[in-house]
Amino acid sequence: MNIHFSSKTDEWYTPQDFYEELNTEFAFTLDPCANKENAKCKKYFTREDNGLALSWDNETVFCNPPYGREIGKWVQKASEAKGGIRVMLIPARTDTKYFHTYIYKKENVEIRFLRGRLKFGGSQNSAPFPSMIVIFKGQ
Repeated sequence: MNIHFSSKTDEWYTPQDFYEELNTEFAFTLDPCANKENAKCKKYFTREDNGLALSWDNETVFCNPPYGREIGKWVQKASEAKGGIRVMLIPARTDTKYFHTYIYKKENVEIRFLRGRLKFGGSQNSAPFPSMIVIFKGQ
């Protein structure tokens, strides 16, 4: 039995067709959570580059962060970047501290809950959690 979710990794590779739809709308310039194999933009940061430590200011960012314990730091980074737009693909976990602190009821934030569940990284199985798109606009 092939189970999609595993605690061995916190990386969930964005489905390419899903990304393309968003890219058509936003024309992304930076992917701060990538590796050479899955980078979505010409400009990208790897784990070794540490996208949390580098500037996202004035970029149109697509961010599908690691879904582990550090996810709140990525959401905070997106909420605090200056200028541009930051679009995040994250689990729809509305009970989390980061959701209430950086996303919920914020003026510059749009939330799009996804119908159904995504199939990450070409998997045949859907993710074991719902997802949402969070859009942080300028500042």
